[in-house]
Amino acid sequence: MFKWAQQKLADVAGTQEPIYGPSAIRSVAEEAATTPWTEITKDDMKWKAMDSTSVETQSFYFMSDAGLLGFAQVIYSNVAGIKTTCQFNSKVFSLDGSKPHLWCSTPLSNIEFSEDMTSFYATDCAVELSEDGTTYTIKSMNDDRAIVNLTVKRVSPGFQCGKTGKTLYGTDLNEPWGTMRHVFWPRCAAEGTITTKDGPIDFKGRALLIHALQGMKPHHAAAKWSFCDFQSPTYSAILMQYTTPPSYGSTVVNVGGIVKDGEVITAGCSNVATHVETKSDSDNAWPTPTVIKFAWSGKTKDGKAVEAVVEGNLGEIMDRIDVMAEVPGFVKKIVANTAGTKPYIYQYAPHPHKLALKMKIGDEEITEEGFLFSEATFISE
Repeated sequence: MFKWAQQKLADVAGTQEPIYGPSAIRSVAEEAATTPWTEITKDDMKWKAMDSTSVETQSFYFMSDAGLLGFAQVIYSNVAGIKTTCQFNSKVFSLDGSKPHLWCSTPLSNIEFSEDMTSFYATDCAVELSEDGTTYTIKSMNDDRAIVNLTVKRVSPGFQCGKTGKTLYGTDLNEPWGTMRHVFWPRCAAEGTITTKDGPIDFKGRALLIHALQGMKPHHAAAKWSFCDFQSPTYSAILMQYTTPPSYGSTVVNVGGIVKDGEVITAGCSNVATHVETKSDSDNAWPTPTVIKFAWSGKTKDGKAVEAVVEGNLGEIMDRIDVMAEVPGFVKKIVANTAGTKPYIYQYAPHPHKLALKMKIGDEEITEEGFLFSEATFISE
């Protein structure tokens, strides 16, 4: 098939794109080679609300002082500039497996943004950024199984990698047809509750916020992902790694950093997520990790070398999410055959054992145990 025709079909139907190769992507790592990371301001937290195909999310991950794990997320999706949909997701994890995870996902209506585009509103839902740009409040009453009333206050600087945080896609990178961008608030103080039918659950503790924009079809932007959210009493270590489909040269992009209260220790793109040992999922043959290694490498502001690692056994898969579970079987088969997609998310939170952050800053060596939440996502080969 001619490349242009294949591209047109991909645009409309979401099928695989032609093979453009690595010249059709400019990783944010190119910016990070000279500017490893940039401390972000309130303006960097604005919603883009694109009018072309895109998925934009604000995702909050909560680790309570009592050892509980929760999640809240707004997803803003645009399909080809024709239809916009919004969803509010919340989750309370059952770490010991004694009961099912509580997962709520609700379509939102009457979507609005604040005049400065930093706050999001919908019927029975609001995610507001404070005037000073340091605190989010997340409120949702759109599902009575999980009424959300949470506050997240940034206690370390937020960052993006490089100058813009953007990876660009396209055969003319001066006018790219796609983007990927992640903005991190890696260490936050959380307060508030998610109220379930059994009563309020207190999420006082720590939180991570990621504002992400995939300015193209998600399965065209990335074929697989690895994610690390490590929180210890002193440090937060964040890492997001994705691999593009072969259409963009199976390029690996990694963004992440390590912070403590009031300070970014290091951040940038010289990090690596490695699935040290894997086990094949019998339903789909995805090589799910059983032993993980997350490694960070960079420099402090004053030029000290930083090397850090979190590694160990992930334990049992905490949750396995078939992203297309709600799609009728025959549709799923068609999509898998045409687009090559069979998306699954595997979530891990080693429990009750903890993993340790082992870090060397200059000549100083530090080891501190903490709580790890990790995801491995497989979308296409």
